[in-house]
This record gives sequence, structure tokens and C-alpha cells, in this order.
Amino acid sequence: MGSKYSLPSGMRYAKLKERREFYRKEFDTAKLQEWFKKWNQNGMVKFAVIMGRHTYIYPKKYKEDASTTIIIDEYKNLDDVKAQILEFLPESAYYDRNIYDTKQRIIGQELAFDLDPENLTCPIHGTLTDKMKRHQGLAFCELELNMVKKETRRLYEELKKEFSQLRIVYSGRGFHIHVFDRQTFTWKRRQRRELAQVLKKKGFLIDEWVTTGGMRLIRLPYSLHGMVSRIVLPIDTAELERFDPINDGRCLPKFLK
Repeated sequence: MGSKYSLPSGMRYAKLKERREFYRKEFDTAKLQEWFKKWNQNGMVKFAVIMGRHTYIYPKKYKEDASTTIIIDEYKNLDDVKAQILEFLPESAYYDRNIYDTKQRIIGQELAFDLDPENLTCPIHGTLTDKMKRHQGLAFCELELNMVKKETRRLYEELKKEFSQLRIVYSGRGFHIHVFDRQTFTWKRRQRRELAQVLKKKGFLIDEWVTTGGMRLIRLPYSLHGMVSRIVLPIDTAELERFDPINDGRCLPKFLK
């Protein structure tokens, strides 16, 4: 299947039938349940899907909403969420880092950091501006993926000086670092912005919009990144150095094996 964007060898768009196969047989709601235990909060979690904004692959009946961010906030349990994801067969699935009470009021937000290839300059493909001129804004290469991995390790070591509950997630195109320290859930926007600015001044490549809370959605662990056909995978810090997102079997869906 062709791709609009240049991707590392072995990465490609997932077909609808492959998305269906993955969410029916591989998407593990038990692992997802364990993930949200780390929130240490009693509030409600909202989910979201995007069917075909970048891949242009989506169920025909949802053509009008193919690029829309669809919020999933009415569900009985995570198996119900899985059933709704199977209905939409999205290219991407997310959860809302905001925590809501029973009256839909925001009572907190998870702190997270997003590191993607467009945040750095590739020796071969240049800056994001360079890529945009070639209509390759979301493209990336294996070299950039390794560069982002090194940046993630460097940022993790910096964050470890202040936080104790950190998790790294391979997102498909890059990496996320999630902070589960209880006090950070009630941080104000100002505190998040100040931290982001300090890290930027130290030379760290992060998406400030995510860290400050402006972008509240983050990719759902254990879901499928349909643009690259990789499983969004939490990984132990000790594994990060040798983690190979192109060939590691844990992030390869069965339809690629």
C-alpha cells in the first residue's frame, strides 16, 4: 500500500481489515486497565479516535467524519471502548489527559512530554520547514527515529531529578514520557509552561503544546498507530537503549509477522 509520506523500511499504512484484525485479536484491555491504575485518581477517562485524517483510509460510511476527532465519553467499561474503536477502525486512538468528575468538570491533568522527529533537524532530510516544502511534514527516517530515542533517554534522565513515577511509551513515530507523580495532576497551566520553558532553554526537544496542556489528547497505549503499522508500546527505561521500533516483535502487529 502506498504512503503519502516517506517512512522507514517496513513501516506502512495499515489497511482497514488489518486494523479490524488487530483490535479484535490483539488489543489488550487488561493491560490498558493496568495503565490507568497509575493515574491514582478516581475521575473519568475520555477516549478519542481519528479514522483517516492522514492515511485517507476509513470506513466508507464515515466518510464525512474521516478527519474528525471523535470523542468516546460514554461507555460501560474498557471492553465497551474496544467495541466502539472496532466500529470506527481508526488510524489513531487516544486518551484525554484531563480528568473529569461526574459533572464533567476538569479536576486534573496528567503531565506528559512528546518527542517526535519533526522536533529535530535531520542531517539528511533537514528541518520541519524543509520537509513541509516537500509536502513531507509527517515523514521520518530510521536515523531520525534513533535521534529521537536518544533525546528521550536524555530527557528522562533530566526529569528523573524531579519526578519519581515516569513511564516511557513508544508512540509509533516517536516517544512519550508520562509523569504519574500524584502532585503533578493538579498543576496549573503556569507550572506546566514554566517547566516546558526551562527544558527548552536546556536544549530539550519537546512539544510545548502537549506539556503545557494545550493539546490534551495523547496516543493510547497498546493501540495501533495505523500510519506506521506499529503498536503503541510502553517500554522499560532499561530497554530503551537497545529498543528497535522497526524490528522489535512486541510492537509489530500480527499482520506484519
